[in-house]
Amino acid sequence: MKISVLGAGGWGTTLAILLHYNGHKVTLWEYKKSYAKALLKQRENKRYLPGIEIPKEINISCDLEESSENQNMLVLAVPSQFLRSVVDKIKYSSIKNTIFVNVAKGIEIKTLMTMSQMLQDVFPSLDEEQIGVLSGPSHAEEVSRRIPTAVISASKSKATSKSVQAAFITSYFRVYGSLDILGVELGGAFKNVIAIGAGIVDGAKFGDNTKAAIMTRGIAEISRLGIAMGAQAETFAGLSGMGDLIVTCMSRHSRNRYVGEQIGAGKKLKAVLKSMEMVAEGVETSRSAWRLAEKHHVETPITHEVYKILFEDKDPVKATTDLMNRDMKMELAEF
Repeated sequence: MKISVLGAGGWGTTLAILLHYNGHKVTLWEYKKSYAKALLKQRENKRYLPGIEIPKEINISCDLEESSENQNMLVLAVPSQFLRSVVDKIKYSSIKNTIFVNVAKGIEIKTLMTMSQMLQDVFPSLDEEQIGVLSGPSHAEEVSRRIPTAVISASKSKATSKSVQAAFITSYFRVYGSLDILGVELGGAFKNVIAIGAGIVDGAKFGDNTKAAIMTRGIAEISRLGIAMGAQAETFAGLSGMGDLIVTCMSRHSRNRYVGEQIGAGKKLKAVLKSMEMVAEGVETSRSAWRLAEKHHVETPITHEVYKILFEDKDPVKATTDLMNRDMKMELAEF
């Protein structure tokens, strides 16, 4: 297949290399002309994926029209808050028969749309069966080094889900299928907010008990909100829910956990984000998740406290105390 990966960050580069070794004709699109030239010259993504060679057969381009035209598949690896501005520039006539595979994990702030919903908003004539999502516990730093990983390919179309599975699956990258594209997208987005909370626990030096509580109760509120929005409950117990939550809350590679850790240690959000090369999707998703919870009348106490810590400068210790002093509840009656 002819496949273009839009976005030459660590994950986009990793997937481009994986797809190349799976026998596909791959283009990797980078929006900055100067960085695209550096990738071409060095054949290494030194900023986001140092030490991993980009095969010479992979076409590297900063020309979006050239990269998106007449492709069998477009992999969208642009951070969620910038993705609309990229796909807005793609001509519908060039992608009428293309499968879109979103790998960004976030919710648009202005519209509260998932990325698949945003695609249909940009391209009203696009068939929903052309849209897929690839998500799950999958840090680029590990997949690029062929460390065994399992993820989910989701679409409303079983055929599309299987096409994405077939395109990506390898001996070290196992891809399961799902028809719950909404649940997979929401799990991938919302877990980043909980991961910031887990990082705050690390930075504030609370302990393993606290972190386990944040993770477990975090998946409960992710599930509550996802089900209220129309997703399937079992999705949140799978790779794109609990699986992705575990790795994002625990891994040294996690940008969202890192942001929380720095804030828990006393740093300010603006300074933390300024020091980072990559985007921590959970920061902006905390705004979206909080608004969605309000809209659907769903209780999401951890998300609410993370939002207050990030954007209202609430003290992390006070936020934790407030969580602990909530009214008594049954664990499973309401998740």
